[in-house]
Amino acid sequence: MQTPKPQWTEWANTLQRLKLDALTAWLLEAGAPVALLGAQALFVAAPILGPRSDALARLLEDAEETRAFVHFLREESPSA
Repeated sequence: MQTPKPQWTEWANTLQRLKLDALTAWLLEAGAPVALLGAQALFVAAPILGPRSDALARLLEDAEETRAFVHFLREESPSA
């Protein structure tokens, strides 16, 4: 399993605050077959979205990293 990235804690906290952590984990797992397309779309839109979209695109591009983030998100969840 990969080491958590620094931005994962920020993302997890934001998702938990918005009560979207479980939904996001589910979408990342269920959407795994199309995650690469989402990553490519984020890379193309990076000039519009800014540099912060790059980290998300890289997460979606790497299936192992996506699984690691889902695991991290579920471990960090207060309901877990």
